Amino acid sequence: MHDSGHDKASLRKTYLARRKALSRDTVNAWSAQIAGTVMAQFPVWQQSFPEPVRVHCFLPITRQNEVDTWPVIRWLWQQPGAEVIVPVTDFGGGSLAHVRLQPDTPLITNAYGIQEPDLTHHKPVSPDALDVVLVPLLVADQQGQRVGYGGGFYDRFLAQCRPDCLKTGLSFFDPVERIADSFAGDIPLDSCIIRSHISYF
Repeated sequence: MHDSGHDKASLRKTYLARRKALSRDTVNAWSAQIAGTVMAQFPVWQQSFPEPVRVHCFLPITRQNEVDTWPVIRWLWQQPGAEVIVPVTDFGGGSLAHVRLQPDTPLITNAYGIQEPDLTHHKPVSPDALDVVLVPLLVADQQGQRVGYGGGFYDRFLAQCRPDCLKTGLSFFDPVERIADSFAGDIPLDSCIIRSHISYF
């Protein structure tokens, strides 16, 4: 039976509203929990991949109450065996480019209010060079399918990554049982960090 309450459009509406209702203190506290869980995973990643471990991380849209990934990024900068890669959005082409982010990398704010490096000054990193991708989402289900903003940017991107690249969602909310309208083109997550714990799929 089709559960309309668990299709992507319904879930997107519900969880956008739930996230928007969070206080700034709650967003900061839960983001700190997520950062701590990511940090605890880094030694595992080091065992799985040769150094440097290339970690792809989205930059948060603060007005959307997204997970604040800056504590993760600043911590990774301090790890000699890590590189931080961030996306640059091509809204016209519906795709993402990827560049290395360092402490002295200048950022610009694009038309959608997203901070990102200026692609004209950086050599893109190929998706198949990435070891870990920290994936933004609104909510996931218990099979690792995710609901984002609906643009498909990350599904197209994740399809370009190596099969052994670890795709880890970052979420404030526990997974729902099942997203009813997932399809074969959707790229499932390997795991999802929900505040201070991890769900594996």
